[in-house]
This record gives sequence, structure tokens and C-alpha cells, in this order.
Amino acid sequence: HSARCCHVGADRFAAVVDENGLEEKLDQLFREWKQMGEEKYLPICVGIYPNQVEEVSAGMAYDRAKMACDAVKGTYTSTYNYYSNELNEQLEKKQYILDNFDGHLDGAIGSSLGSSFLGQLIQRENIHIDHGIFGSPDLDQSGKFSAWLQSKLVVPLLTGFTKNEKKRAKTREKLKSFFEMSDEAADRFMGCFAKFSPESIKNEYYTDLLTWLKEDIHVENTKVHFIYASKMGEKYLKRYKKYFRDPDIREFNMQHEQWLFGGEQYTVPVLLAIDEFMGTAEER
Repeated sequence: HSARCCHVGADRFAAVVDENGLEEKLDQLFREWKQMGEEKYLPICVGIYPNQVEEVSAGMAYDRAKMACDAVKGTYTSTYNYYSNELNEQLEKKQYILDNFDGHLDGAIGSSLGSSFLGQLIQRENIHIDHGIFGSPDLDQSGKFSAWLQSKLVVPLLTGFTKNEKKRAKTREKLKSFFEMSDEAADRFMGCFAKFSPESIKNEYYTDLLTWLKEDIHVENTKVHFIYASKMGEKYLKRYKKYFRDPDIREFNMQHEQWLFGGEQYTVPVLLAIDEFMGTAEER
């Protein structure tokens, strides 16, 4: 509809659309566009600003959609990308690295939400990283509706224990049993989530699920290393190999990211492996 679409300038257009079925419509558009061009065609890049992140003015929504679009420009196939708070943070951190380290890092470690950010840094190649180290991540990705639903469901799990001491004590025991945390570590873990609003946690979880990685990522002179927590299951091992070509994978008998808060018996072996990845073990 002409009232909801406009030509911004050059090869850029903007549109306000219904979110229902958007991804399917874009996929169909990409297929038809490719068929029209046969073997020679220009890829289409689409940036999407979802209102769930934050209600803003039309101008701000366009700027953020453009930011998401620019983040995937240079790809050889048509694609779309969602704006997220995490994307904005990534761009700020990328600029900091460019300004202060000439765009080159000896190594970077990513765990939890940071693993998606690290993967994005590597695949975009704006910054060169010699060693990309992933600390037993899940690298979950999903479509917009699934991301919205999962983010709604995860908030009560991560904030429910803040309501009263009885729930807090029950959560403490679960953390101690599952991750083998100490009382002190369990309390610190719960204290971290108590500092953030449920809306903030939901938005971070939502945007992380929309931070997609392409398959078979390979960057010359960059070595990717994974800490694989075998108790997570083999599907994650397959996922690591799906997204990155020939990664260096070290297996540890532990739960998801247990090395971060499960005691020295989990932390020390992983830190020694990271030393080996970086080639610093002999220097210590």
C-alpha cells in the first residue's frame, strides 16, 4: 500500500508492515527476485525494527531498521536482519575496538549472550580476532514469534525467586544441586538477576535469539575454539560444527556454563584450556 511505503533515496525504501507472516513473505520475495534475475541478480538486504523492543517514533524506527540492514550488507544472498538492543551494543563495542585497538584483537571470549556477539564479530570481519573462544554456549536462534514466546516464559524462571525468601531458598538448593554451586555463588547468581527489571531481561533474551549466525563461518587467520559441556547434549556439539568450519573443540564433563560458577574443579581445567588456545600456557 502506497500510504505505508516510501522511497527514502537511492536504493533505499521504507515500509510499515504487519508482523504476521513477515518472514514468509520476505522469503517468497527473495525467491521471486532471484528467479527474475536468473544467474545475475543484486541481493536484497532488509532491516526490521520490531515494535516489541521499544515503541519509538517513525524516524527512530527507520534509523534502527537501517542499522540492522547495514549490519548484513555485503552478503552475497538476499537476507533480513532484526534490530535489537544487543545489535546496538555490538556496534558500540565494535567502534570502541576500532578506535582503541586498530580493529585487531589477539583473542576474545564469549559466554551466554556474549557468545552471539562474538560470533557476529567474527562473521562480519570488520574486526579481526586471532582466537575466538566460546565458553560452552547454546547459540540458540529462532524466528520472531518463537523468540517472543521464549522470552516471556524465561522471565518468571529468572526473577520468580526475588518475590520471597521461601522461593529464594528453593532456587538456591536447585542451583547447588544442578550446577554444584556453593551457597555464596548461588546467592551471587540470584543477586545478579535481582538487579535487573523483568522487562530488561526479557528484551535481552529476545534480542539474543534474533541474533543469527550464518553457517560454515570461516575467516582466514582466525581460529575458533569451543568449550563443550558434554552434559548439554550432542545437539550443541553439532551446532558448533554447523556454524563454524573446523572449530577446535574441548570436551568437559559439566553442565551449560558450569565452569563460570560451579567451583574450581570446573573452572581451573577450562582456564588452562583457554591458556592453551591463546598460546600463553608456556609463558606462565
